[in-house]
Amino acid sequence: MYNIVPVKENKDGCDYLVTVKVPMDMGWIHCVSFNIDGMNFSLSHIRNDDRYSYFSSVVSLSTKAVYHYYFSFISNNKKYYIGKDNSILDNISFENMDKISVNFEVPSWVKGKIMYHIFVDRFRKSNNNLLVPISNRNIHYSFDEDMIIGPDSKGIWNNDFYGGNLEGIMESLPYIKSLGVSIIYLSPIVLSQSNHRYDASDYSVVDTYVGSNDDLKRLCDKAHSMDIKIVLDAVFNHTGNDSKYFNQYGNFNELGAYQSDKSKYYSFYRKHYYNNNTYFDYWWGMKNLPVCDSNSLEWQEYICGTGGIIDLWFSLGIDGLRLDVADELSDDFIYEIRNAVKRNKSDGFILGEVWKNPMRMNRGYLSSGRGMDSVMNYPLADSLIRYFKYSDVYKLSDVLKQIVNEYPDDTINSLMNFTSTHDISRAINIFSSNEFNYYGEWAWDLNNNDRNWQKEYKLTDKQYKYGKSMYKAYVYSLVFLPGILSIFYGDEAGLQGMGNLANRKPFPWNSYDYDMLDYFKYIGNVRNKETFLCDAKLNVIDINNNYFMFERYSKDESALITINRSYNSLNVKYPNVYCNYDGIYSLNNSSLDELRPHGGLVLKKKK
Repeated sequence: MYNIVPVKENKDGCDYLVTVKVPMDMGWIHCVSFNIDGMNFSLSHIRNDDRYSYFSSVVSLSTKAVYHYYFSFISNNKKYYIGKDNSILDNISFENMDKISVNFEVPSWVKGKIMYHIFVDRFRKSNNNLLVPISNRNIHYSFDEDMIIGPDSKGIWNNDFYGGNLEGIMESLPYIKSLGVSIIYLSPIVLSQSNHRYDASDYSVVDTYVGSNDDLKRLCDKAHSMDIKIVLDAVFNHTGNDSKYFNQYGNFNELGAYQSDKSKYYSFYRKHYYNNNTYFDYWWGMKNLPVCDSNSLEWQEYICGTGGIIDLWFSLGIDGLRLDVADELSDDFIYEIRNAVKRNKSDGFILGEVWKNPMRMNRGYLSSGRGMDSVMNYPLADSLIRYFKYSDVYKLSDVLKQIVNEYPDDTINSLMNFTSTHDISRAINIFSSNEFNYYGEWAWDLNNNDRNWQKEYKLTDKQYKYGKSMYKAYVYSLVFLPGILSIFYGDEAGLQGMGNLANRKPFPWNSYDYDMLDYFKYIGNVRNKETFLCDAKLNVIDINNNYFMFERYSKDESALITINRSYNSLNVKYPNVYCNYDGIYSLNNSSLDELRPHGGLVLKKKK
């Protein structure tokens, strides 16, 4: 009934020819309007045929990631609405509105792909990497040595290094590729104080233990030769206090902001004032993490300007950025980051760490279409875990409804849907134990925050087996839901880790769970084989205490996915349209006649 066609595009927006047809049997039609995000555009009558009256107009829309719209008209003194699916309604609701993006498109190499998230220090150390002792750093000479969780003997946190490096990642590219991966997301790699490197000392050089700038270039080149893209973690909200920018301890030759307000870096940092004194702000009050002022033009220029840090990183071959604590950066800073990324690569990708629904935050960093492309999908992970673990039907239903109705379509298809991350317990631990707070804000909130307990915690064989089938069902959901399937290093091998820090153990190169690894290779192959999943639409059919059923569909293909969350076999009634299916994928030996405990069934159909 309606059609919206771009006719003239410019850097700030696009003109669209908007046309709607209304059935003649509605009576005398007038006051036809195109209603989009609070703006109303009157449409002019163009012509009639035997069945319809046609109305049309050219409408100018500025760049934006997502607009929500509907049509309205008056017939016989009554107002009617046309929502998505061309339905004529007596009233309109948000869920009945359709969506359009203007000048906003996420790179195609991202949508629906498989990502491998590497915490660099703990993944793999090349045999050639002989760690040279550096002051205050504790060195592990074997991946089999126990981690230090908590402060070391000098009271310093996150100060033990295993030496995982870029050369080790290069050596592991065939293994990573075998999982179906086409994107590698690296945790921070620049010179830093700690093993996690979220406290940069110098953004311009790769940390000594990780390698060199040349190593990053070689990794990108080799990955690209294997059709793998590289996304780098960018921590622009704060630096380390032991950095050339802040230089609290005088370990760098340059005058730092901590030392003097005459430092060229002084304007980089955010401050507050009290009783005529000036104080630096610290992230979450942690004195080793002074906060940068993202509104500072000098700071923006250093990161985003010509010849700045982003230009340097992209010159070494990276393909995108993951912005740490993106919701704490100013919109203007993120806009400048986007300009810098796109200046280097027109298809560069920008992923933000935002834990809650970004479309409800009254911010422009995603909704404007001039900032990030997508975000980490913490709401989905939280709701899926709650569903499989606690049968929380409402939470999953609500989150999926929010995503489908509120997010831009390209963002939906590039959301980072993860198995685990460096900030939460390993998924296998979450599904295998009862140590988590049912009423916590997040499904991975622990009842016990003792670091020593977390360090020593290990699942029994019975617990591991109990959680493993549930975990596989969780991953099966991620495989077929829209977005990126992101595997946190080691999750595919059964690596355990209870709580934040213990979740960052060295990769178990000598002790795989081969059944789990085979499963990840299988689902990776399925995901890549079914290319229509990259941008197929999502239709949630049913979420109940026993199973989760949804559909992915495109113009030419569709698939019905049903996953059993229970410990019982189920007989499920499938929609009649899938009686004549063209293909089938099974989890846990499920079939049309029996959906096995924590099993899944996918019915594929060509239209």
